[in-house]
Amino acid sequence: MWIIIIGILVVVIALVLIFIFTAYNGLVSTRQKVKNSWGHVEVQLQRRFDLLPNLVETVKGYMKHEEKTLTEIARLRTSWASAGTMAEKAGLSNQLESTLKSIMALSESYPELKANTGFFQLQQELGNTENKIAFSRQFYNDTVTIYNTKIEVFPSNLVAGMFGFKDEELFTVEDNTARMNPGITF
Repeated sequence: MWIIIIGILVVVIALVLIFIFTAYNGLVSTRQKVKNSWGHVEVQLQRRFDLLPNLVETVKGYMKHEEKTLTEIARLRTSWASAGTMAEKAGLSNQLESTLKSIMALSESYPELKANTGFFQLQQELGNTENKIAFSRQFYNDTVTIYNTKIEVFPSNLVAGMFGFKDEELFTVEDNTARMNPGITF
């Protein structure tokens, strides 16, 4: 009789340990995917920041009175180099997006700049980079959502709590104008 009870306890303990190991390894694996996907975002953001000196040099001659915008780009690029956290880099990225929009809008006022092949190529490259950033952000947010869900759902939330797994932040848009429905008139 005691042997059966001990055998059942051993099986139950083994099953609990297998569950804990499996859940823990699943959480670690997903957390690594989050880090990897953030790395993809970071690569594309760095690519954008690397294009900035060329953009500034191309635009500088045409937009002498727009020194404030060019100075802001230089400040953001310097801040990017010293940013340490995902949140800081995401914030700088959002600020840069709005500054780049103003440069592209200003280019409409300068037909010579708009016709400049170097500026056109930079515009194309920035457009491609923005598309890659958008894809990378989506991939990152999807991965974070999967990870955060694993941390919150039962029974893996028990293992997540035991081992100190924490929610990751989504990469969100801070510019409220991007969320607004654009009015289109003909």
